[in-house]
Amino acid sequence: MRRSAEAARQTRDRIVATGVTKASTDGLDALTIGSLAQALGMSKAGVVGPFGSRADLQLAVLGKAADMFIAAVVAPSEKAEPGLRRLRAVIGLWCGYLDGGPFPNGCFVTAASCELDGRPGELRSFLLGVVARWRAFLREQVVIAQAAGDIATTLDADDLVTTLTGIAMAANQEIQLLGDPAAPARARRLMLAAIAG
Repeated sequence: MRRSAEAARQTRDRIVATGVTKASTDGLDALTIGSLAQALGMSKAGVVGPFGSRADLQLAVLGKAADMFIAAVVAPSEKAEPGLRRLRAVIGLWCGYLDGGPFPNGCFVTAASCELDGRPGELRSFLLGVVARWRAFLREQVVIAQAAGDIATTLDADDLVTTLTGIAMAANQEIQLLGDPAAPARARRLMLAAIAG
Protein backbone atom coordinates (compact mmCIF):
# COMPACT_ATOMS: atom_id res chain seq x y z
CA MET A 1 0.00 0.00 0.00
CA ARG A 2 2.75 2.47 1.00
CA ARG A 3 4.76 1.57 -2.11
CA SER A 4 1.80 2.17 -4.44
CA ALA A 5 1.08 5.54 -2.80
CA GLU A 6 4.73 6.53 -3.30
CA ALA A 7 4.60 5.40 -6.94
CA ALA A 8 1.43 7.46 -7.47
CA ARG A 9 3.10 10.52 -5.93
CA GLN A 10 6.16 10.08 -8.14
CA THR A 11 3.97 9.76 -11.23
CA ARG A 12 2.05 12.89 -10.26
CA ASP A 13 5.30 14.80 -9.65
CA ARG A 14 6.67 13.68 -13.02
CA ILE A 15 3.51 14.83 -14.81
CA VAL A 16 3.59 18.22 -13.06
CA ALA A 17 7.32 18.72 -13.77
CA THR A 18 6.79 17.98 -17.47
CA GLY A 19 3.73 20.23 -17.44
CA VAL A 20 5.73 23.10 -15.97
CA THR A 21 8.38 22.77 -18.68
CA LYS A 22 5.79 22.59 -21.48
CA ALA A 23 3.67 25.43 -20.10
CA SER A 24 6.74 27.63 -19.70
CA THR A 25 7.35 27.43 -23.46
CA ASP A 26 3.81 27.03 -24.85
CA GLY A 27 1.65 28.71 -22.20
CA LEU A 28 -0.83 27.25 -19.74
CA ASP A 29 -3.67 27.30 -22.26
CA ALA A 30 -1.67 25.08 -24.64
CA LEU A 31 -1.11 22.53 -21.89
CA THR A 32 -3.27 19.58 -22.88
CA ILE A 33 -3.68 16.04 -21.61
CA GLY A 34 -2.76 14.75 -25.07
CA SER A 35 0.47 16.74 -25.39
CA LEU A 36 1.57 15.68 -21.91
CA ALA A 37 0.67 12.05 -22.54
CA GLN A 38 2.79 12.10 -25.69
CA ALA A 39 5.73 13.81 -23.97
CA LEU A 40 5.62 11.34 -21.06
CA GLY A 41 4.87 8.20 -23.08
CA MET A 42 1.71 7.67 -21.05
CA SER A 43 -1.97 7.22 -21.80
CA LYS A 44 -4.29 10.23 -21.53
CA ALA A 45 -6.13 8.46 -18.70
CA GLY A 46 -2.82 7.96 -16.89
CA VAL A 47 -2.04 11.68 -17.15
CA VAL A 48 -5.43 13.03 -16.10
CA GLY A 49 -6.03 10.36 -13.43
CA PRO A 50 -4.03 11.95 -10.60
CA PHE A 51 -5.76 15.31 -11.16
CA GLY A 52 -9.31 14.60 -12.30
CA SER A 53 -9.41 17.28 -14.96
CA ARG A 54 -7.25 19.41 -17.23
CA ALA A 55 -8.10 22.48 -15.12
CA ASP A 56 -6.82 20.79 -11.96
CA LEU A 57 -3.66 19.75 -13.81
CA GLN A 58 -3.11 23.35 -14.93
CA LEU A 59 -3.58 24.52 -11.33
CA ALA A 60 -1.03 21.97 -10.13
CA VAL A 61 1.44 23.17 -12.77
CA LEU A 62 0.93 26.82 -11.85
CA GLY A 63 1.29 25.96 -8.15
CA LYS A 64 4.54 24.09 -8.81
CA ALA A 65 5.97 27.04 -10.78
CA ALA A 66 5.05 29.40 -7.91
CA ASP A 67 6.67 27.02 -5.40
CA MET A 68 9.85 26.98 -7.51
CA PHE A 69 9.99 30.79 -7.43
CA ILE A 70 9.48 30.84 -3.66
CA ALA A 71 12.19 28.19 -3.20
CA ALA A 72 14.64 30.13 -5.38
CA VAL A 73 13.97 33.69 -4.17
CA VAL A 74 11.90 33.96 -1.00
CA ALA A 75 13.15 31.01 1.06
CA PRO A 76 16.89 31.77 0.76
CA SER A 77 16.29 35.48 1.39
CA GLU A 78 14.71 34.66 4.74
CA LYS A 79 18.18 33.82 6.08
CA ALA A 80 18.91 37.56 5.94
CA GLU A 81 17.76 39.96 8.62
CA PRO A 82 14.26 41.36 7.83
CA GLY A 83 14.16 44.77 6.20
CA LEU A 84 16.90 46.29 4.07
CA ARG A 85 19.28 43.31 4.25
CA ARG A 86 16.53 40.91 3.26
CA LEU A 87 15.29 43.27 0.56
CA ARG A 88 18.80 43.46 -0.92
CA ALA A 89 19.03 39.66 -0.75
CA VAL A 90 15.66 39.37 -2.50
CA ILE A 91 16.81 41.72 -5.25
CA GLY A 92 19.99 39.72 -5.83
CA LEU A 93 18.15 36.39 -5.84
CA TRP A 94 15.31 37.76 -8.02
CA CYS A 95 17.70 39.10 -10.64
CA GLY A 96 19.65 35.85 -10.56
CA TYR A 97 16.41 33.93 -11.03
CA LEU A 98 15.48 36.07 -14.04
CA ASP A 99 18.92 35.49 -15.52
CA GLY A 100 19.39 31.78 -14.92
CA GLY A 101 16.04 30.47 -13.74
CA PRO A 102 14.64 27.01 -14.35
CA PHE A 103 12.32 27.93 -17.22
CA PRO A 104 13.35 28.13 -20.88
CA ASN A 105 11.17 31.19 -21.49
CA GLY A 106 12.04 33.20 -18.40
CA CYS A 107 9.90 33.93 -15.37
CA PHE A 108 6.87 31.61 -15.40
CA VAL A 109 4.81 33.94 -13.21
CA THR A 110 5.46 36.90 -15.51
CA ALA A 111 4.49 34.88 -18.58
CA ALA A 112 1.40 33.49 -16.85
CA SER A 113 0.42 37.00 -15.74
CA CYS A 114 0.46 38.20 -19.35
CA GLU A 115 -1.48 35.12 -20.47
CA LEU A 116 -4.14 35.15 -17.74
CA ASP A 117 -4.61 38.77 -16.67
CA GLY A 118 -7.67 39.27 -18.90
CA ARG A 119 -9.19 35.79 -18.43
CA PRO A 120 -11.49 35.37 -15.44
CA GLY A 121 -11.44 31.93 -13.89
CA GLU A 122 -9.78 29.65 -11.37
CA LEU A 123 -6.30 29.89 -12.88
CA ARG A 124 -6.37 33.68 -12.86
CA SER A 125 -7.68 33.71 -9.28
CA PHE A 126 -4.92 31.36 -8.16
CA LEU A 127 -2.26 33.45 -9.90
CA LEU A 128 -3.72 36.62 -8.38
CA GLY A 129 -3.20 35.09 -4.93
CA VAL A 130 0.40 34.16 -5.75
CA VAL A 131 1.24 37.64 -7.03
CA ALA A 132 -0.59 39.38 -4.16
CA ARG A 133 1.38 37.35 -1.57
CA TRP A 134 4.66 38.12 -3.35
CA ARG A 135 3.89 41.84 -3.46
CA ALA A 136 2.86 41.79 0.21
CA PHE A 137 6.19 40.13 1.08
CA LEU A 138 8.11 42.83 -0.82
CA ARG A 139 6.06 45.59 0.81
CA GLU A 140 6.67 44.12 4.26
CA GLN A 141 10.44 44.24 3.72
CA VAL A 142 10.22 47.87 2.58
CA VAL A 143 8.10 48.86 5.60
CA ILE A 144 10.46 47.09 8.03
CA ALA A 145 13.45 48.84 6.44
CA GLN A 146 11.64 52.18 6.70
CA ALA A 147 10.85 51.57 10.37
CA ALA A 148 14.54 50.86 10.97
CA GLY A 149 15.52 54.10 9.21
CA ASP A 150 17.24 52.27 6.31
CA ILE A 151 14.83 53.46 3.62
CA ALA A 152 13.37 56.96 3.52
CA THR A 153 9.80 57.13 4.79
CA THR A 154 9.12 59.72 2.08
CA LEU A 155 9.20 56.81 -0.41
CA ASP A 156 5.79 55.19 -0.72
CA ALA A 157 6.02 51.44 -0.04
CA ASP A 158 3.43 50.54 -2.68
CA ASP A 159 5.20 52.73 -5.24
CA LEU A 160 8.46 50.89 -4.52
CA VAL A 161 6.79 47.49 -4.95
CA THR A 162 5.38 48.60 -8.30
CA THR A 163 8.76 49.99 -9.36
CA LEU A 164 10.63 46.81 -8.40
CA THR A 165 8.05 44.63 -10.15
CA GLY A 166 8.15 46.79 -13.26
CA ILE A 167 11.93 46.59 -13.43
CA ALA A 168 11.78 42.80 -13.08
CA MET A 169 9.19 42.49 -15.85
CA ALA A 170 11.24 44.74 -18.13
CA ALA A 171 14.37 42.70 -17.36
CA ASN A 172 12.54 39.48 -18.20
CA GLN A 173 11.62 40.95 -21.60
CA GLU A 174 15.16 42.23 -22.18
CA ILE A 175 16.62 38.81 -21.34
CA GLN A 176 14.08 36.69 -23.23
CA LEU A 177 13.06 38.82 -26.20
CA LEU A 178 16.00 41.15 -26.70
CA GLY A 179 18.73 38.75 -25.60
CA ASP A 180 20.47 41.51 -23.64
CA PRO A 181 23.19 40.00 -21.43
CA ALA A 182 23.45 43.24 -19.43
CA ALA A 183 19.78 43.11 -18.38
CA PRO A 184 20.16 41.24 -15.04
CA ALA A 185 22.91 43.56 -13.77
CA ARG A 186 20.95 46.60 -14.97
CA ALA A 187 17.83 45.39 -13.19
CA ARG A 188 19.74 44.84 -9.96
CA ARG A 189 21.32 48.30 -10.19
CA LEU A 190 17.98 49.99 -10.88
CA MET A 191 16.21 48.13 -8.07
CA LEU A 192 18.89 49.07 -5.57
CA ALA A 193 18.73 52.68 -6.75
CA ALA A 194 14.94 52.67 -6.32
CA ILE A 195 15.11 51.56 -2.69
CA ALA A 196 17.91 54.04 -2.01
CA GLY A 197 15.63 56.83 -3.16
